[in-house]
Amino acid sequence: MRALFLFFLALSLFANETLLDIYQKQGAQGIEKIFDKELSTKKYWNQRLQSVDTRFGYFEGIDYILACNKEKAKLKLYTKDSNNSFQLNDNFSAFVGKKSGDKRREGDLKTPIGVYKLIKKLNHVDSFYGPLAFVTSYPNVYDKAQGKNGSGIWVHGLPLHQERDDFTKGCIAINNNNLERIEHQIDYKKALVYIDQDSYPNVKKEKITTLLSQLYRWRKAWKENDITNYLSFYDKEFKRNDGLSIEKFKKYKKRIFLKNEEKQILFSKINILPYPMAHKNNVYLISFNEAYRSKSYQFNGEKELYVHLHDENFSILAEK
Repeated sequence: MRALFLFFLALSLFANETLLDIYQKQGAQGIEKIFDKELSTKKYWNQRLQSVDTRFGYFEGIDYILACNKEKAKLKLYTKDSNNSFQLNDNFSAFVGKKSGDKRREGDLKTPIGVYKLIKKLNHVDSFYGPLAFVTSYPNVYDKAQGKNGSGIWVHGLPLHQERDDFTKGCIAINNNNLERIEHQIDYKKALVYIDQDSYPNVKKEKITTLLSQLYRWRKAWKENDITNYLSFYDKEFKRNDGLSIEKFKKYKKRIFLKNEEKQILFSKINILPYPMAHKNNVYLISFNEAYRSKSYQFNGEKELYVHLHDENFSILAEK
């Protein structure tokens, strides 16, 4: 933080006013506006990410990726190293759903295509599922926005005392020894499961810098109560996690913005990665921790945005 402050201070020395001048006239809010504006530029993020490996995306809060290629029935474990680069740690054979394609309904025997958190580790399961299981967050917000349903998608092992078919009802199953290796190698709370018909794509750094600058432009409009600019970031097909449509969402937000309250909005542990299959249409998942404070409301927790990147802008498809 101190380095960032000195960076902006050095920049301001070449302008008509220094940060001290701005602080004298406008207080801390004036300096904060300068920072908010800079965070909204691609120039800043290009400099910030110059030496950062973004081939998998951008990660501040994720250390492990379990990438499942359904077509090849493989599960790969990638681990973030000291240089914030993801390296292939292990490559396992896997069983996936009996039917191909994306899961849409309970009982359709398909493994979903998407990105999911591991929300729980089950140490005591039926022996059919091996020694343990990880529960995924299927269906996520984007799934629900598309009308998908179902539940109980796990990463689990193989039967301890019986034979099984060469497919699952929708889960991902691997050899028990390999599952226990994963258990010992990862902190499941810092892991994501990436499931696709294909391999994990290579992400261009330019797209990550655009997404980060857009994220902070959206936040800037939010902080400044600029309702027109704020709502321009939302897609016409947008749906919130509770099913709220774009029209009802707009009406709700307009009522909130009419209060014209000062807000503090801080983002941390930002993660950005391409969404499986939809990455071909430039759809990305952006997750982060949001600390929000105003006179009438406070929130501190995880936020998820599913966005469509087009040209130099993104539109929000779904939000939690």
